[in-house]
Amino acid sequence: QVQLVESGGGLVQPGGSLRLSCASSENIWNIWRMGWYRQAPGSQRDLVAKILRNGDATYADSFKGRFVISRDFATNSIYLQMNSLKVDDTAVYYCNAEPDGLHDVWGQGTQVTVSS
Repeated sequence: QVQLVESGGGLVQPGGSLRLSCASSENIWNIWRMGWYRQAPGSQRDLVAKILRNGDATYADSFKGRFVISRDFATNSIYLQMNSLKVDDTAVYYCNAEPDGLHDVWGQGTQVTVSS
């Protein structure tokens, strides 16, 4: 069973940047789809970006152009580069994996706070 561990969250000022990491316990080339979601207090968990096994990446419209998802096979990790951060980006960010297109695995989440 794949396990996911997020890191890189923290406090940043509006307009700043932050890079989140998600380390997988298994080879990410063997995972059908991985992605990033976020959830603010009182809100639903929303998709930020996802990347398929073949490398195709997609983004929710709200984050397109500001956030970039990437992967590194050497570390079995995916990343989320967040730029031009806004206060509304404050949320818990979760790493997600669909190892076989059927099961769904989540990391514990990492807090991102955008504040001056």
